[in-house]
Amino acid sequence: MVLFLALACLAAAAYLGAHAATSPGRQRRQAVGRAASYGRVVLTVGDRRSFRERIVAPAAASISRLVLRLSPKTSIEDVSIKLIAAGLQITPQAFLAAKGACAVGGLVLGVVFGGAAGGAAAGFFLALVFAVLGYMAPQFIVGSRARSRREQIRSELPDALDLLAVSVEAGLGFDGALSKITEHTDGALSDEFALALNEIRIGESRADALKKVAQRTDAQEVAAFTRAIIQADQLGISLGRILRVQAADTRNRRQAAAEEKAMKAPIKMLFPTVLFIFPTMFIVVLGPAMITLLALFK
Repeated sequence: MVLFLALACLAAAAYLGAHAATSPGRQRRQAVGRAASYGRVVLTVGDRRSFRERIVAPAAASISRLVLRLSPKTSIEDVSIKLIAAGLQITPQAFLAAKGACAVGGLVLGVVFGGAAGGAAAGFFLALVFAVLGYMAPQFIVGSRARSRREQIRSELPDALDLLAVSVEAGLGFDGALSKITEHTDGALSDEFALALNEIRIGESRADALKKVAQRTDAQEVAAFTRAIIQADQLGISLGRILRVQAADTRNRRQAAAEEKAMKAPIKMLFPTVLFIFPTMFIVVLGPAMITLLALFK
């Protein structure tokens, strides 16, 4: 047993000595190997790119570039502003690719339906119509979402201004009051204020951040609020008083807009009434009389 332990210790000592003697050479070979393979990407079975990264993303980038070439007046910045105004968390390239894909899909559907219905002329006409509709559909959806979000911001603005005024009068700064609103409220206006705060924190001036809020929302009430805050900063006027006045003004505007919609409601209800309700009433009221008259004449 003692001889066995002695042989094991001798073998371990020989192994450790050889390992220490050959360590510098191994390190040099590893360093040379890392330098020789620098910049190479070896894809194994576990880290291969997905189908989306290999096929979908390059195809979407190509379609977005083609859409930009076909519409020179469209720019990435304008599309980004519209998407932010609509509250959509997608990139401008993805939106442009969606427009191009919808146009191609409409073209194919038009060719199929037109060819099945009435030949080449009908197929060409329907393909053109469906392609235009497919191209305009994403833009229409974004525009409708932006309008609904603008109305939501207008309805939330008076209460937010009241909270801002209370916070400022309690001793908080304007940025701190905005932070309180983003912490304790949810909605489109809170998201806009949070984005403005992030822009201020990365070094942008308060005036520029507020101007961008007014540009993104495209609402008269928000534009008046931002102008008042910028002028108060420039002239040294009390923010609490300005915010109280702006809150009262936006509340009056909201009430006036509600009254205007109420006044328009009867006019809007007139056309469905004439088209759908009156004909039914005529059929119910005059139907039996017409049947009786027809029976008498027979």
